[in-house]
Amino acid sequence: MEVRVENGGSYEVGKSGWGQSLPVPSIQEIVRSEFQLVPQRYIHENKDGPIISEDLADSLEIPVIDFSFLAKGDEDEVQKLHLACKDWGFFQVINHGVKEEILEKMKAAVAAFFELPFQEKKKYAKAENEIEGYGQNFVVSEHQKLDWSDMIFLFTFPSQNRNFKFWPLSLPGFKEALEEYSREMQKLAEELQANFSVLMGLKRDGLKRLQGGELKQGIRMNYYPICSRPDLVLGISPHSDGTSFTLLLQDDDVTGLQIKHNEAWVPVKPIPNSLIVNIGDATEIQSNGMYKSIEHRAVTNEKKPRISIATFMFPDDEQEIGPVETMIDDQNRPKLYRNIKYVDYVREKFSRKMEGKAHTQFAKLRTSDH
Repeated sequence: MEVRVENGGSYEVGKSGWGQSLPVPSIQEIVRSEFQLVPQRYIHENKDGPIISEDLADSLEIPVIDFSFLAKGDEDEVQKLHLACKDWGFFQVINHGVKEEILEKMKAAVAAFFELPFQEKKKYAKAENEIEGYGQNFVVSEHQKLDWSDMIFLFTFPSQNRNFKFWPLSLPGFKEALEEYSREMQKLAEELQANFSVLMGLKRDGLKRLQGGELKQGIRMNYYPICSRPDLVLGISPHSDGTSFTLLLQDDDVTGLQIKHNEAWVPVKPIPNSLIVNIGDATEIQSNGMYKSIEHRAVTNEKKPRISIATFMFPDDEQEIGPVETMIDDQNRPKLYRNIKYVDYVREKFSRKMEGKAHTQFAKLRTSDH
């Protein structure tokens, strides 16, 4: 039995114009149908790179940033942020000031959405030429390997970007939980952006000015069902984010996220009520490669489904992104990336399957261009 997530109706181009993705079966429904063997399209034969052993992973914790110190301009914490972005591209944020109740409400709202009957969820399915809605993204061919997850992606800020046909408004509390969570993420993002700005040698509002105002926001809510053979599948394929940066809320008690560090995969153990931040491609380009967007992936397990909520922060579509002048030094750090309109970069990313960082070549200057 194959249950496809399709939106049998409208085919107008999605508001973002970022790209399209082919409809695929709902993995949640495949699991519910008590399948015997993992379908061939989900088997990833060549999972690249070794996984760090648990013992070593304990000593390789990703950096932890205390947001309360950062917000006060504490110089030691700002330096820690610099090293975290330069050496890891990932960090966990504690003492971020978002109430636990808001985080829990958001997780509960997402869990409630994925618990809805399939026919109900299908009402919010994305059409093939849209990236917003319920289904899956980055599916560009009928033959590529698929990920062991379902998702719903919604544009959340500014509010005029919201397309409520994709919002499960009949689900009690969903809209309120998402709006409140979105507001809190926007506040955090503003402070983080101001710090990145200072680290790049600009004033606190430097990046905001360069990007023509506040960062835009979209939220991707992921559901990773259990799998009888987690060694064969990937919850989400290795990729870097095409964002400025991403704020991730994940289950406190199920480790699923792995990041690539020194060519090995390092599991990220969640600190309860923390948020994980990762540098996106746009920040790598703006920092002229000083701060790198890092490949990451999600794995599944046999015992417990997992939810994660990724808040993507990104520039306006029409905004040009390129290395900021303060990060270019012709002698020691020549310009490595060309200037490119953000929407053109994102369209390139959405035109491919997730393949690590292959899409970032699109923005790189060839050596002969220097």
